Amino acid sequence: MLAVGVAILIGMVSVSLWLVQVNNRYSQETAELRRFRAAVFDVLTAMQDIETGQRGYLLANNSEYLAPYEEALRTLPQRQSRLFDLLKEQPQYAQSLSGLRRAIEAKLAETSETIELQRTGRITEAIEIVRNNDGKRLMSEIRGILSNLQSNVDDRLRVIVNDQLDAANTLRWVTVGGALAILLVVGGSIFLVFTYIKALTRSREDVDELNRNLEERVEGRTRDLRRANQEIQRFAYIVTHDLRAPLVNIMGFLSEFDTSLKSVNAYVLADGKTLADDVVREARLAVEEDIPEAIGFIRSSTRKMDQLINAILKISRDGQRKLQPEKVDVETLLLSLSETVRHQITANGGEIDVDTPKLTIVTDRISLDQILGNLFDNAVKYQMPGRPLRLTARAYPAGRGAICIEVGDNGRGIGEKDLERVFELFRRAGNQDQPGEGIGLAHVRSLIRNLGGDIRVESKLGEGSTFFLLLPSDLRRVTKEGDT
Repeated sequence: MLAVGVAILIGMVSVSLWLVQVNNRYSQETAELRRFRAAVFDVLTAMQDIETGQRGYLLANNSEYLAPYEEALRTLPQRQSRLFDLLKEQPQYAQSLSGLRRAIEAKLAETSETIELQRTGRITEAIEIVRNNDGKRLMSEIRGILSNLQSNVDDRLRVIVNDQLDAANTLRWVTVGGALAILLVVGGSIFLVFTYIKALTRSREDVDELNRNLEERVEGRTRDLRRANQEIQRFAYIVTHDLRAPLVNIMGFLSEFDTSLKSVNAYVLADGKTLADDVVREARLAVEEDIPEAIGFIRSSTRKMDQLINAILKISRDGQRKLQPEKVDVETLLLSLSETVRHQITANGGEIDVDTPKLTIVTDRISLDQILGNLFDNAVKYQMPGRPLRLTARAYPAGRGAICIEVGDNGRGIGEKDLERVFELFRRAGNQDQPGEGIGLAHVRSLIRNLGGDIRVESKLGEGSTFFLLLPSDLRRVTKEGDT
């Protein structure tokens, strides 16, 4: 154990010495980069002073503006030479320095020429040279080269700082680890026992926490499965009940149809025989009334079955459609949908109001468009007769990772006993004076649950309704969790 302790101590000292050398090297490079950065800044400052003095002298024709110009012109060679000396051994900057030297010489020539023209009274010629924008272009080129050099220095400084921080962290962890290792060696078996007990305690706490999380997830999934099972049972009952009713009608009228055919058959198969008046009367009644009536009811029942089956297929197809998450601006979507119903609302003196901050979510645009479009259409469809419709829509954050969209109206409203019933397939509430099969809100709930959200409604009969849509702000997280 003593040998292990000595080995750990030697390792700590060796690593510490190595990290000190690394830190010294980084410090030297940092100092050099700062000198280089200062040199870049000095050259840029000098060129800006030269340009400022030139512009001030040309505009004001006041020789006082030449003082900073001449001072910068005097110090520029020294500053430029210092910058070039710092970079002369770095070939990657050779092209930049060549371009910088050329641009500085051209800019100095331009400023010198314009100032000399100004001094000799040829102001128009000096201003014309400035208007050519050659000086501006050269200054922009100088700034660009110096900015790139400065950016390279800043990038390298950031790397060095990060490396120094990593080295410091490494040294700290090495020191802490070595100290702990020495304590372990010195403490011996007693320390190992306590460590083992502590590890067992921590493991037990982790297991307990995992069990709690697992129980919560299982409970959540169980709730989802229970709700899905209840919806399947309710859906199966609705389908069998609503499809059975037309079938019962078809069987009943087929029986009546068969009964009517007996009198017709007796009439047709008489083959010239004289039939009783009541037989003839029954045959004519069957042809003129009973059979057409039965055929009409059979056709009506089959049409109803076809509508129900098509509604079921529509919901099934929407549930099987692959969702396409994309960024959706909620405000833009609500405003666009409001324009599709605005003329129907304002034509009767009503109004529509969209009030929402800038919110962007990632969801399936087609599904959300269908959900909100259905709610807007229902508000127009079931408005209170004689009262101008007021439709409102607003959206706002609803906790972490979710938003809520409210769609409200002052229409007919929904009775308290029908608040949940309106979301069931083939179920309608209130006065049935509008065409429909009772699949709209069932379709809406199916779509929004596919998006990982839910819908609820608050309403008072005769006063209006408000639908609350709760949606995740990023559908990709929901679909990813569902896949796992």
